[in-house]
Amino acid sequence: MAESIVNDQVTEEELEVLDKLAYTKKNYLTPKEIAAYVLVNFGQKNLSQFVSAFKEFFAIQFLKINSTIYANINLFASIYDAVDDTISGLIIDRTRTRWGRIRPFFIIPLPLWLLGGYMMFTAPEAVHTSLQKTIWMGAAIIIYGLGMSYFGAWGLMIYNITPNTNERNNLITITKFFELFGTWLPSLVPILVTLLPKLSNKISMKSVYSGFAYFMLILAAAFAIFGFFNMRERVPLMSREEMNETSFIESIKNIFTNRPLFAIILAEFFNAFKSVGGSSESYFWLNNTGSLLNQTFCGLFTGIPNYVMIPIAAKLVKKFGARATAIGAGLFGFFAYMGLFFIGYHPFGQTFADNKIFNLAFVIFGLTICGLPNKVIGVANTILSAEALDWMEWKHGMRNEALVTTVQGYFGKLATSVTGWLSGMVLTWINYVPLTDSVGNAIPQTDPGMLKGIWAIFCILPALARGLYGVSFILYPIHGQLQQEMIVELADIRANRLHEQNKLNAAETGDAE
Repeated sequence: MAESIVNDQVTEEELEVLDKLAYTKKNYLTPKEIAAYVLVNFGQKNLSQFVSAFKEFFAIQFLKINSTIYANINLFASIYDAVDDTISGLIIDRTRTRWGRIRPFFIIPLPLWLLGGYMMFTAPEAVHTSLQKTIWMGAAIIIYGLGMSYFGAWGLMIYNITPNTNERNNLITITKFFELFGTWLPSLVPILVTLLPKLSNKISMKSVYSGFAYFMLILAAAFAIFGFFNMRERVPLMSREEMNETSFIESIKNIFTNRPLFAIILAEFFNAFKSVGGSSESYFWLNNTGSLLNQTFCGLFTGIPNYVMIPIAAKLVKKFGARATAIGAGLFGFFAYMGLFFIGYHPFGQTFADNKIFNLAFVIFGLTICGLPNKVIGVANTILSAEALDWMEWKHGMRNEALVTTVQGYFGKLATSVTGWLSGMVLTWINYVPLTDSVGNAIPQTDPGMLKGIWAIFCILPALARGLYGVSFILYPIHGQLQQEMIVELADIRANRLHEQNKLNAAETGDAE
């Protein structure tokens, strides 16, 4: 009889464990919720891409800000953002509301980044002195960055929207695929700034950039509001009381002992230098090829392989792991960009114009090859970041995602400050001078030395960025048997936490009754 009771007790415990573990294996996401996440990401990524690609060009070409002054504005704004990120990270981590921890920040910072984005792409006639232009652009960048530091909390949703890691990785892949359609929007800008001023003398290049910026801001804001009303947070968190019991110093210590996180930080720091080449893109197409329209024409072809590369990226991650995939993608990018640089952008003739069609076709082909790792890195890096947060929860029982992203933000801001400063300074070093016609529209430079300098910026820095990105993940420890152990133990930790929360809620309900 006693033996029977013991067996019954063991069976009940085993069933309880199975029930708890089942929590991390279920599928939670509905089609509407997936759509909401994809759309918020779509709006934010497109806005970021637009701002990254055209902010500098607009400021220097149309607001007529000196390139050195622009570099120093970026440096100051990046330092300010790094300080602000500490405060925003602490606030976000400790936020507990009826709407969740993250969702309120879909809405609260909207006015700030809308205002800052509007100012960055507006050049009022009343702002005409060098000091006024500096203050205007500096204020715009700071206000926009302040808003984005809090709105950036939305990016933590991928770590909290589902406790099922397979479901999370699938959502990452879906999101990266739909990002591809968003690249069509900013790619329309070179077409519009080339054609619209020719259709009407009342339309200037400056007004086209401004109008498109306003459209992108409104679109991103609309998707953010939609996401607020259609997503949920499901990964159980430490209570506010438990968070308060963990000191800030202890939280920082846990972050700084997170080896996977710092491998990612190092990789992302190096990879950020690709943006210097990206910021020179408009200068390359305008000056080296003679027309900004070539930029859009190129984009029609270079983006096509990405639709195939994202599904391939998912398969590579499943077969080799996110770490090995990131290493391979980074090294491929290095050799591709360096090969393109040494061949040059006009292999068919002494200048690009000598055989324009063949030279343009070659550049498009070369950039297509260079761009093959882009989405592979995007998928792998997001999965690696999620694994690093899982590692922290596995090791220390807490996630502190906003504080983690704050630390990442410090290094990201450092990289941004360096690349932002460098983006302006490289133009100074090659003695770039923006040329405009009688109505203020941009016209190409023809100085051979200047054109070689632009080409070097366009290729060499992205090559180094990709190569160092890949090599950095040699330091990343989550792979093989260790990764499998972490997945199993973490599933039990989360299930236990949810089980205890449910018991507490049930007890409180019983007391109330």
